[in-house]
Amino acid sequence: MTGVSVHFLGTGDAFGSGGRLHTATLLRSDAGQVLVDCGPSTLAALRAQRLDPCSVDAIALTHLHGDHFAGLPFLLMDAHFAAGRTRPLTVVGPSGTAETVARAHEIFFPGTGALPLRFPLTWVEFDGRGPVDAGPVRVTAFPVVHSTSTPCFGLRVELGGGVFAFSGDTEWTEALVDLADAADLFLCECQGYDTAPPHHLTWRVLQQHRHRLACRRLRLTHMGDEMLAQAAVLGLDAAYDGLCLTVTPAAGK
Repeated sequence: MTGVSVHFLGTGDAFGSGGRLHTATLLRSDAGQVLVDCGPSTLAALRAQRLDPCSVDAIALTHLHGDHFAGLPFLLMDAHFAAGRTRPLTVVGPSGTAETVARAHEIFFPGTGALPLRFPLTWVEFDGRGPVDAGPVRVTAFPVVHSTSTPCFGLRVELGGGVFAFSGDTEWTEALVDLADAADLFLCECQGYDTAPPHHLTWRVLQQHRHRLACRRLRLTHMGDEMLAQAAVLGLDAAYDGLCLTVTPAAGK
């Protein structure tokens, strides 16, 4: 495999605007595979694109809102009962990730919250104070501004010599400048065009700061209906479900 392939499994918001699936992006390289965010529709999206869930080495979560993590219990159940997974899996997320996923697991599938899985599962929790390693990837978390009830982060993911930045959900914050710096690809949420729900980005605001985002490529995601319509009219570089890009890391990295 040359470069890193980026599979956009789900690019929708929490409301399924435009019929898009919930947030999930798969990065694949010769070094390994990492899934960034894991919305409820992730397992179905992997299967629809004929991608093997058992080939994922690590899952990195930006925050613990359901449209970003609630697919994880389904992936774990599939790996244990249906797919016969044996290879190790590492889940990286904010503090409290293991406990939150266990509670969701028990709600979705009562009696299975403490299931002894048939494969090694490692939990790595971050607090935004430095990079963490998870199998073939290194993840650096940047605190962003989205919720007062749960910690939220943007992520820089290093895989196969490339740097990939993910805003997670956030309003504009100076952390996005550092997050995007020299990234080969920056996947940035853009919920609205002129207006958006609280603590989300609009295109108007993002456009004001675009010159400060020193990434090689920018793709928009997590768009509401108004923004989807405007992106189509303006021809913006927007991600969509099923899109696959091959990213060649910048020379000299």
